[in-house]
Amino acid sequence: MARTKEFDPDAVLQRALELFWERGYEATSMADLVERLGIARASIYATFGGKHDLYLKALERYLRTADPSLAETLSRPGPVLPAVRALIERYAEESAGDRRRRGCLVVNTAVELAARDAEAARLVESSWSFLEASLTSALMRARAQGELPPEKDPRALARFLLVLLQGMRVLGRAPAGEERLRDAAREALSLLA
Repeated sequence: MARTKEFDPDAVLQRALELFWERGYEATSMADLVERLGIARASIYATFGGKHDLYLKALERYLRTADPSLAETLSRPGPVLPAVRALIERYAEESAGDRRRRGCLVVNTAVELAARDAEAARLVESSWSFLEASLTSALMRARAQGELPPEKDPRALARFLLVLLQGMRVLGRAPAGEERLRDAAREALSLLA
């Protein structure tokens, strides 16, 4: 008969996510995971696989909680550009106000792992493609509703905003970037006028 787990895998996965988000993949050891998660190394392996598998599961959890609200916000009925503007302003404020300098786990993964880890790169690309598609769809609606001039290319504008938003997350990791972030947001907002 199989033993019942003496821990909540969902709660453990959330603690792993927090630890990886604080320290990054490379700087988090199995000893760190055992200590923070409060379970034995064997239980980590049996439940989640190795450190790499656990990291990918934590990143997937992050994506499930972070991305859907964005699409919901951008697909609400009515005028579109106020929602896009609010998104840009939110990214700037969150990035500027990130006092712990954790940044975005997707961006952190892109910088730390994506160049050499195909699975991590796939998850990063999935997140960025989702954001780009959500923005493209919203901007197409904005153009159809007359909020954007007909000559504006929604896909190109969405790609510009994707790069801007992810760049904000990178700059938010460093101190003294607040003014840069706010200036960049203001210039991006002027393109949507």
